[in-house]
Amino acid sequence: EMGEEEAIQVFARNLKSLLMASPAGPKCTMGLDPGLRTGVKVVVVDATGKLLEHTTVFPHQPKNQWDQSLSKLAALSKQHGVELIAIGNGTASRETDKLAGEVVKLLKDQPIQKIIVSEAGASVYSASELAAREFPELDVSFRGAVSIARRLQDPLAELVKIDPKAIGVGQYQHDVSQVKLSRSLDTVVEDCVNSVGVDVNTASAPLLARIAGLNSTIAGNIVTFREKNGAFA
Repeated sequence: EMGEEEAIQVFARNLKSLLMASPAGPKCTMGLDPGLRTGVKVVVVDATGKLLEHTTVFPHQPKNQWDQSLSKLAALSKQHGVELIAIGNGTASRETDKLAGEVVKLLKDQPIQKIIVSEAGASVYSASELAAREFPELDVSFRGAVSIARRLQDPLAELVKIDPKAIGVGQYQHDVSQVKLSRSLDTVVEDCVNSVGVDVNTASAPLLARIAGLNSTIAGNIVTFREKNGAFA
């Protein structure tokens, strides 16, 4: 029992430090979800996390379209004034990081930073009902890239949408009492969200639902109202 208690606490502490990671802030961000055969999924989101454009490039094996990919990414960065490049840490992450490095070199006059981001849970989010509601037209693989870009802008706001157990920060999470674990993790998420606070004009429904005193219905209504009537003064 003591071991179980401790395991749950370790998980809770890990989750907290992940959620409370410093946000990069509201900057136009390019998200890259690396891949070899399937190509690198590219999305550009604006400062509020809204999707502007998405495409796929094939810089690596087997297609090796390095130069085309480079010019495509550079053109997108110029067009939207990209300030950050978030690269998922999955397959072909190192190679894609090198590509991003060349984009940064190419656009010397535009200050761009590239950062490798953990993509744990991105695939869980992209296949979730929530992502399907948010991007009904968008292919699953691009939703993951959007998640990668946004979790650099604001880790808390993005990771709240994913079941904490899918973020993969705990040990032996399937061996402990699931009820206790869920309760403990929910408390951590709620504590983090409430200690930081949210911007009512940019927060998603799942994030608002974590605010003390709000539930998912009220959160949904706030978002609907905001979309219909514009930002709150």
